Amino acid sequence: MLTKRVKTAVIKNAAMHDTDTGSAAVQVGILTRKIDELTRHLKKNQKDFHSRRGLLQMVADRRAHLRYLEKNNKRQYSAVVKKLGLKK
Repeated sequence: MLTKRVKTAVIKNAAMHDTDTGSAAVQVGILTRKIDELTRHLKKNQKDFHSRRGLLQMVADRRAHLRYLEKNNKRQYSAVVKKLGLKK
């Protein structure tokens, strides 16, 4: 679970303008952070299958947002992938 302070920092890092809170780039940033935290949780709790299912749903959601970005705005897609260190 992301704290409000962490989420605000992620939004500020990925936002294109001051009031940008829901664009695909911001959503990818938030999902990436949640995925990282949940991955750390699952390393400690290997039998937590409910959280594993949530992780898989988040990964699929992030993939869909990245596909949307790649299709509609290649420049922004490249910037997001580079900034977050994601591979294609």
